Formats: sequence, C-alpha cells, structure tokens
Amino acid sequence: MAHSHMREIEAETSKASLLLVGTLMGGMLVVTSFVVDIPFVASALFQIDLPNSATGRMHTPYSDMIALLGALLLGAPLVWHALTCLLHGHMHMDELVALAVAAAIALGEYQEAGIIAFFMVVSNLIETRTALGARASIESLLRLTPDKAHRLTPGGGEEEVDAKELRPGEVVRVRPGDNIPADGEVLVGESTVNQAKITGESLPADKGVGAEVFSGTNNLTGMLEIRVTKAGGDTTLGRVQQLILDAEKTRIPLMRFIDKYAGWYTPTICMLAAVVWFFSEDKDVGMHKAITMLISACPCALVLATPTAMVAALSCAARLGILIKDVVQLEFARTLTAVIFDKTGTLTTGELSVTQMKPAPGVEGAELLHSAASVEQMSKHPTALAVVSVARKAKIEFASPDGFHEVAGRGVSANVGGNAVLVGRSTWLAEQGVDMSITTDPDFAEPEGVSMLYVARGGKCLGWLGLEDKTRPEARAAIDELRKLNIKNLSMVTGDKWSVARRVGAEMGCTEVQAEVLPEEKLHLVDDLKRRGHRVAVVGDGVNDAPMLAASDLGIAMGAAGSDVAINSASVALMNNDLSRLPFLIKLSRAATRVVWQNILFGVFFIVVTMTLAIWGPLTPITAAISHTVATALVIFNSARLVRFGEERAEEIESYITPFATEAVEPITAV
Repeated sequence: MAHSHMREIEAETSKASLLLVGTLMGGMLVVTSFVVDIPFVASALFQIDLPNSATGRMHTPYSDMIALLGALLLGAPLVWHALTCLLHGHMHMDELVALAVAAAIALGEYQEAGIIAFFMVVSNLIETRTALGARASIESLLRLTPDKAHRLTPGGGEEEVDAKELRPGEVVRVRPGDNIPADGEVLVGESTVNQAKITGESLPADKGVGAEVFSGTNNLTGMLEIRVTKAGGDTTLGRVQQLILDAEKTRIPLMRFIDKYAGWYTPTICMLAAVVWFFSEDKDVGMHKAITMLISACPCALVLATPTAMVAALSCAARLGILIKDVVQLEFARTLTAVIFDKTGTLTTGELSVTQMKPAPGVEGAELLHSAASVEQMSKHPTALAVVSVARKAKIEFASPDGFHEVAGRGVSANVGGNAVLVGRSTWLAEQGVDMSITTDPDFAEPEGVSMLYVARGGKCLGWLGLEDKTRPEARAAIDELRKLNIKNLSMVTGDKWSVARRVGAEMGCTEVQAEVLPEEKLHLVDDLKRRGHRVAVVGDGVNDAPMLAASDLGIAMGAAGSDVAINSASVALMNNDLSRLPFLIKLSRAATRVVWQNILFGVFFIVVTMTLAIWGPLTPITAAISHTVATALVIFNSARLVRFGEERAEEIESYITPFATEAVEPITAV
C-alpha cells in the first residue's frame, strides 16, 4: 500500500513536471503574440505596417494564430479536467475557468484567453507543488525501508535479498550507516540507532543484545545481527505509513459541508454571469464582465483552505512522532476540557523495578523469585517484565509453565512443576482460594508507597514482591502546561493501591485520583466526566487500558512504537514516551483551526470583492486571473506555515530523553 502511494506521488510529480513544461511553452507563445504585434517587429518580420488605432491595438494575423495556439495549449488541461469531473458526476472549480477560456476564444480574444489560462494553470501548479512539499515528510517516511537486506544463511554465510522477502525468524546483518530492514530483536552486537523518523526523538538510542529495533531506523555505529520479528507492512514503520496515508484521505466536518453544497456553486455562478450579460446594454462589455465573474468566482482559495492546512498539520505532527488516524481527531483536540492519565507507563516510566521482597516463613528468596518469574515470563505487563528482569540478574533458571492465563488488572496463573502458581493482587489470590492469613502478621505488613505483588503456590502464599516506578521527568511540566491551556480536569486512574496513587497524583498535581480499579471499572470515570459535560481524552500505554482509550472522545496511546495494541486502540499514537507531545498536539490543533478559518474568511472575502468589482468596477478578465493566482498562493503559503509549527521543540526534546540503558539499577531490599 505504501509503495503504491509512492508510485502515486511520483506520478503526480511527473504530471506536474509535464504541466509545467506545457505552461512554459504556452506562455512563451502568448508572449510571442504580443511581441509580433509591435509595429517595427511586424514590419521587419512580416512586412506588415500596423497603423495606430484610436479604438485599440491592431493585431497581425500571425499574432492571433500564435495566441490561439498558446491559449489552446494552456487551456487544454483545464478543459480536460473539467470534462473529466463532469463525466464522474461532480463539480470542480475548473468548470468556471474552462467556460471563461472558451468564451474568450469564442470572442476572438485569443491573447486574453491565453493570459487567463496561463495564470489559472500557474495557480494549479502552485497548489500541486505545495501539496507535494507539505507531504515531503510523509514521502521521506515511505522511503525509509531499504530495498535490500543482508540475510544470514544456515551455513553462516550471507546473501543479499529484497527486504520484502524477509520473514519472521530469519536473521539479518546490519552494518553501520544502513537502515534496518525489518522490526526485530538484536542477537549479536551493540550500536547506536537513530529512531527519529519513527519516534520523533532527537537523540539516538543505544541498542544491545535483546533490544527491540524498528524497520526504517538508521544504524549509526556498530554492526548488528537482528532476528526478524515483523517484516513488510506488519512492521512499526509499515503501520505508521498506513496510518498517515489513511489520515490524508479523511475529512473534517467543515470539508464535508463544503462538498455537500459544491454541486450548487458552479450552476449558480453561471446563472449570475448569464444575468449580467443579458441585462448589459453593450453585449461585448457584458460578455467580458461575465468572463471576469467566472474567473473571480473560481473558489480555489476557498476549496484549498482546509485540506492544505490539515495536510501541513499532519506533516508537522508526524515529524514529531505524533500519528493521527483521522483529521477529525486533530480538529477535535482543541476542544478538550478533561484528560485522564493511566498511571503506569504514562505518568510513570512504566519501567518497574523490584526493590523489596518478603518471603513467607520457611520460604527462600530464590524460591519466591523462581515461582514468580516462571509464570511472569509469559506476560508482557510491566510488573511481569520487572519480575523477570530481577530473576535473571539473580541467575535464577525459569521453569516451563503450562496453562498460562492472565486476568487483566488482577494477576497471572500457570502450572509449574505440577503446582498451580498465582502471581497478582492479594484480593485476587484470596478469591482463588489461596490461604492469605499470613498477611495479618505485622511482620508481613505492606510498606507504604510500594506496589505489591503476591505469589502463591499450591494454595499457599509464598510471600510478596515490592515494586516501584519512577515518575517521568517531563510529566509534571506537561500537566502544568495543559492546565494553562484551560484543561479543567486532569485525572489519574490506576489499578495500583491508594498509597502509591496518592503519592504519584500529588507529585503530578492531578485534580482527581482513582486507585485500585480494574480495566473495566476505568470506563466509569470516562462516562462520569462525559456526563458532567467534559470532552475527554484518555492517555495510556495501550497495554491494559484499550477499553478506556476506545470509550473516550480522544484516545491517545503513548510509546506506540512496536505496540500493535497501542496503535490499534487509540485515535492518536505518540511514538515515544514524551508526554510533552500532548500539550503540543492541542496547540497544533488550535493553530490549524485558526489557519483554516483565516483561509476560509479570506477566500469568501476575495470572491465577494472580486465579483463586485467584476460587475460594477474596473476588474478585467486578466486582472481577475492574476489576482486569483495571488489569492491561491496566499492561502497555500498560510497553510504551509503549519509544517514548521513547533520547530523550536527540537532542542527541548533532548533535555527530556534519558535512555533506559543508562539508568542505574536500584538494589533489592529484603524485608
């Protein structure tokens, strides 16, 4: 799909180039027709004497012929496009232009027809070229995936293959300077990888054995051997490409409103022009007024007002790692009044670490970790990753579990060595029939502000693991900025216990905090805010909050790079974990809306003024065509400003990013 879009872009570029060549040739012919009318040129070339005329400039037969050729060459694309639109059953602005050019030719005003057609084609070229320029970031994204890959053979050799032939499970070798051909996991080597085109992060990320890498990112330093996990359209880059391509095709309500009444516009303008011509005393003057009206009423600036702004805003967002599935969501973001944050992975890093543990009497710490990690190795939840990580550091070998089952927001279970092992909340373990009487022992009490994970085997509690999660350094600043943007309600919801939730909520300055809630219970907070009249955005990592993301007015998934769940469940995907992207999204939405209304008001004002001047004032067809081109350029260039919106954030981003690979490991305290 992405490659077909690239071919589509290339076809549009080639078409624009051909149109430019034809425009230059036609323009030269029209200019030549004026040169031929100069008396000394006519006399020198054609031995024709042109007498001065009080009624106007005289024409040579040759100038009329040359001007007609130029007018036909310039007007043909406009007439062809107008006929194509009519045959497909919809109106387009080129119908008015085609009528104006045809009327001028019918009156014998070949030079005038050529000049009108020239400026209208130039207007179309400006539109096409600027649209392609606004999509430059998208086109560059489509070109990130390399055509070739170096696949390792079973015998230890290496072969060059097409990247599209790669399959999951195969191993590729990526040298410094090469783009990574598929999503995968590093098997051998260490390197620094530039992920800016995928995540929007300005600093490269360090990658070592076991690290996840993404298709289209650039390997900077060392050589890597990567086991392919996703290839082709299934990769993160493939999903990103498709998201952007789909978003380009969507339309906000204002665009659909304009489309709804576009079919009435051209017939109405034609009727007005006919009325002016019919009631004119001088029919020649009336015809020129009618032609001027057709050109003036051409709604190019009005039609381009919204799509050019939206494409420019999408390009700006994609450059910073913000992927918007539908431009309606971009337009809607400006109206938000409430934001709900899922705690883990959103306000906190999501990189939980086991900092404390308390084995039950008669249970060794290694035994507690072995049972927990053997089950948790099958889960992708942040708590599971933390347990597995600490067990690996302790050199504990895992057993192979059977019958693994995960209950969202409660815990996991499996059979290990013939015994049922459960890891999760104390209340859930008790519901499953586990003897939790040990929790009443004061020596077994839970510490304040630590997330608890209980482990049971064979119906008996083996002990607990205490996990802690750091808040994101930029999260408080982002929330304060949202408050300045008039977001009234800033809530945090978590399945964690109240002591942890209160600590994080106070650090972040949240207006409301809900703790110890299950994923399905989180929906009640969304519904409650909606009933109170709020427009609600939910920000989460997409791991266990997909229902809440889907129920909100605007679902925003953080850290979506590599996460199919996050990309699928949210309306907006932040490809990295920088929460400051959220206030930027709202600012971009408001800026895009301002630009759209500026364009629309200018477009309407231009049509009303030029139509009035065409009927009552000195406006001629040629000046109408020139002013139309200028108006179109002004609208397009006004929209193009959005492409560079927020460019100053590039330096700010660097101060927020701390690669996880360099974070210090906190020691585990046995309680």
